[in-house]
Amino acid sequence: MSYVIAATDLITAAAADLANIGSTLNAANATASVGTTAMLAAGADEVSAAIAALFSAHGQQYQALSAQATAFHEQFVQALTAGARAYGSAEAAAASPLQSVLDVINGPIRQLTGRPLIGNGANGAPGTGQDGAPGGWLLGNGGSGGSGPIGQKGGNGGAAGLFGTAGAGGAGGSAHLVGDGGNGGTGGS
Repeated sequence: MSYVIAATDLITAAAADLANIGSTLNAANATASVGTTAMLAAGADEVSAAIAALFSAHGQQYQALSAQATAFHEQFVQALTAGARAYGSAEAAAASPLQSVLDVINGPIRQLTGRPLIGNGANGAPGTGQDGAPGGWLLGNGGSGGSGPIGQKGGNGGAAGLFGTAGAGGAGGSAHLVGDGGNGGTGGS
């Protein structure tokens, strides 16, 4: 079985960056078009006229290729944006029914034990030394401990479920100007 993971926000940001690059290239091509597609001959002789015609022809060919590249670029940006929207829609459609089923299963167990049956534990907040939350009893990874504030210990990693990985302990806080920093947190069990 294969899994596909798509970070739709990153794909959307990449599409926006590509669109900005395309706009910059279009502006540069428009600026270059003025001086390269209709060159004037340097003198009144035939050689100057032939050289100007040759360079003008090259400039016109460049502009034609540039127009094709612009069209391809716009299609690529549109495809990338559409792909991000499609992944986002699919993830939202798939997550909604599954989340409601997990809520029904985990609700009573969480009320009794303070821990879900299925699910990953939350990570401790950075800079607080907060412990990572435990994963679900049956299936779930423990959350990583938060890094410690200055001079304090890092948070402990959350415990794993029957099937899962325990969370890593958080890094100890750094020392003030002089002294020892805090110890790192203990990994979960």
